[in-house]
Amino acid sequence: MAARTPSRHLVACLLNISEAHRKDLVEDVAKAALRGAEGIKREETTVLNIFNDDDYNRSVITIVASVRSIGDAVLSACQRACALIDMSAHEGVHPCMGAVDLIPIYPLGEAVGVEECVQQALAVAHGLAETVSGASAFLFGWADRPLQRGLALRRKQMGWFRKTTDWEALRPDVGPPPRKRYGLTGVGASPYVMNCNITIDTQDIMLGRSIAAAIRESAPGGVPGVQVLALPHQGAVEIACNVESIKGDPPAHLTAQPWPSFMVDGEPYRHAPASLITARVAELAGRRGVGVKGTALVGFTPRECRALAELALSEGVGEFWKEQQKIRM
Repeated sequence: MAARTPSRHLVACLLNISEAHRKDLVEDVAKAALRGAEGIKREETTVLNIFNDDDYNRSVITIVASVRSIGDAVLSACQRACALIDMSAHEGVHPCMGAVDLIPIYPLGEAVGVEECVQQALAVAHGLAETVSGASAFLFGWADRPLQRGLALRRKQMGWFRKTTDWEALRPDVGPPPRKRYGLTGVGASPYVMNCNITIDTQDIMLGRSIAAAIRESAPGGVPGVQVLALPHQGAVEIACNVESIKGDPPAHLTAQPWPSFMVDGEPYRHAPASLITARVAELAGRRGVGVKGTALVGFTPRECRALAELALSEGVGEFWKEQQKIRM
């Protein structure tokens, strides 16, 4: 079969759902992104990766599609997740509020702009509320008009970090007051956010929290773009980082390693490399005699995501997560 030419107008969604123990269920959700009405294969769509974390009971499904297909693909996956996941029975150490906890829309390359991503994010948010009775969402990033508040702030405002949720007090941006079965979903659009998790060889959660406090963006000397939690994980502590892309240049003292860059609507964005974050965590942990066990990327860097998507789409491979272990970037 001749190779296809993939669309240059690619968009990624790192769909976060609150289930990891039932791997067949998670794959069912991923496959729903690939099929339209009556099970017909959706064009220009691939699922690059499924990342399951049993301790967190959370999975991240990397969906990439053309901008004209991404909304329908993501909505189909979300509808399937809502049908299969009951938040009232959920258990896991990672904070979460929704069966579908997070729907971030990211442009891949200069051919897709902010407005197109906003339109797709809003279409998914309203589509979910309209087709799943009781589903609701809050908006963040470019989709949160006019304030464009970031995900960390919106989560804090919604009580995402709390151990218990006062569902009756929540006021979603889209949909009715949340129902505990579906919870509340964050939907937004932004420059690509990389997920980088560093495990330190200790069970001392307070040490983990002190490291998280030192490296997060808001701390003096913190790493720009880094939002971070310290969580117990597999008998150790994981420093779980959302690595947001920033405009402009990073601080000079953090440029020993190059910051990968890309453009959106003619604006340059950069993100901290995983190696820099790992080195900073290792330095802080080492001061307390604690080592680093390893670093894991949840999915890919922006460049890897685009390159793999182009490969998958050129070969017409939808279930690429089954193939990607054979690929060496």
